[in-house]
Amino acid sequence: MRHGKKFNHLGRQKGHRKALLANMAVSLIEHKKISTTVAKAKALRQFVEPLITKAKTDDMNSRRTVFRYLQKKEAVQELFGEVASKVADRAGGYTRILKTGNRLGDNADTCIIELVDFNENLLTTAKPKKTRRRKAAPKKAVPVAETETKEESVDAVEEAKIVEDVVEEAPKAEDTQVEQVETSETEDSKAVTSENSEEETSEVDASDVDQEESEEANSEDEDKKDEEKSE
Repeated sequence: MRHGKKFNHLGRQKGHRKALLANMAVSLIEHKKISTTVAKAKALRQFVEPLITKAKTDDMNSRRTVFRYLQKKEAVQELFGEVASKVADRAGGYTRILKTGNRLGDNADTCIIELVDFNENLLTTAKPKKTRRRKAAPKKAVPVAETETKEESVDAVEEAKIVEDVVEEAPKAEDTQVEQVETSETEDSKAVTSENSEEETSEVDASDVDQEESEEANSEDEDKKDEEKSE
């Protein structure tokens, strides 16, 4: 029974497992990103990160040690050249695992394992700032004298506002009174003109009646004279 044994054999013998991890490490160093299963990616991370740390010290001993694991000169040159210069300021955690779901067929968990310093997209994206909220300070007890002075000042301000409103409304009231007087005068003038017009019409009617009566009297006198002549 394998209680407490956390080492993943990946279903392979020792020689096959070493060759698998070496080939995957070479591919990761050359291409900076590979896609595989989650189990293999975790095993590869434990295999390749000590080699990257060893590559920070560029000497003959380190190169021979790394070559014993990778067994490829081009990968060793890439590791001690471009990769070592990129990760020089990083203290560890050179790789990142991004899960990509399950694989069709055997339903295995798949992922992408990549070198952190070579993903320009994630490096350029700004990280959201953390907001720190502080608790509000408890309100201090205000002395009674200060509250009274504050209330008096508030009352004085309100009284000043009331006085200003009264002063502003006074000319408005005077304007309304003047308008009322003007309207009353116009109404009186209209009434006087109407009375004068009525008197004029009554005088005209009376003169017309007098003229008609005089004409009728003249006509009657002429009739009487004609009758006398005829007799």
